[in-house]
Amino acid sequence: MKIADTELEIHIGDITRLEVDAIVNAANSSLLGGGGVDGAIHHAAGPDLLAECETLGGCGTGDAKITGAYRLPARHVIHAVGPVWYGGERGEAEALASCYRRCLEIAGEHALGSIAFPAISCGVYRFPLDQAARIAVRTVAELCREHATTVTRVIFCCFDAKTADACEAALAEVED
Repeated sequence: MKIADTELEIHIGDITRLEVDAIVNAANSSLLGGGGVDGAIHHAAGPDLLAECETLGGCGTGDAKITGAYRLPARHVIHAVGPVWYGGERGEAEALASCYRRCLEIAGEHALGSIAFPAISCGVYRFPLDQAARIAVRTVAELCREHATTVTRVIFCCFDAKTADACEAALAEVED
């Protein structure tokens, strides 16, 4: 699906294998690695990623920071700290949307053309998948429509078919 000058795609697979300008890491606030996507990215990138992350001083929820990608095929990793789900009454939706916005802003600041997102906060942080997919797709689509960006390709990289289905449904909503 194309919005303004940006192609939005859904891919089922391993985000650590994508050859893009940046992959997004669903990071914790320490940026020092963890489980799920975060652990997989740190493992695939090698110890130099952790060494660089140690210099960043962490990152707040809803924000993001960029590093090199080291042994990954991507050029950069943008570490986004998503919210933990507490039932939706603690600003979780706003914080999740902020993650996607910040990643695209950082991509623009570094003149990156392609970026791949995982399903931020949908693992151990327990954000409901359908809601998270709608927030992700809507936020990205709004930014592509309303702001000039260097990003011409956005990939929603899904770990499984269930996540891809949620992203497909969200894309269909923004097409209407």
